[in-house]
Amino acid sequence: MNEKEWLSNYFSQYQKSIPQVSVYKDLVELKNWIVEAHKAGKKTIFVGNGGSAAMASHCAVDFTKTAGIRAVNFNEADLITCFANDYGYENWVQKALEFYADKGDVVVLISSSGKSPNMVHASQWAAKQGFRLATVTGFSSQNPMKSLGKINLWVDSTSYNIVENTHLVWLLSVCDLIIEEQKGA
Repeated sequence: MNEKEWLSNYFSQYQKSIPQVSVYKDLVELKNWIVEAHKAGKKTIFVGNGGSAAMASHCAVDFTKTAGIRAVNFNEADLITCFANDYGYENWVQKALEFYADKGDVVVLISSSGKSPNMVHASQWAAKQGFRLATVTGFSSQNPMKSLGKINLWVDSTSYNIVENTHLVWLLSVCDLIIEEQKGA
């Protein structure tokens, strides 16, 4: 396959994943959760690893700055290394939620594979605690996180960049939906 054919195939995967109609209902539901939590004085917590951590930071800033929704993430090196050192890397996200999440908060856990042990453990814990949990995953439709949330956004792709960029578009579409609704208020 030449480069043009490869790029054509690659971008067709974005055309298939980003406007995936099956997620529209979940995106609107996530928007409703975030707005309800905000009105109740609660926050939204975004967490991810690697590229998903960068996305979590981006989302927390945009929701806070542009939509006026209090949102946080756990990307401080001292928090990650301290909690990973004391509780094990597979438990640091759960422990961070135990320390920082309040009843009524919305928790958005992002993992391209849906198999990262720290995200799986945190998803299991957040679900058991009754948080409004949204999982954002890709790769296998059978990944462990995909069924743990009340909302489970899943991208049907095995390419990290397609999965991560689709996640970012979906999550920021929720932010933009909130902003548009605020304009009409």
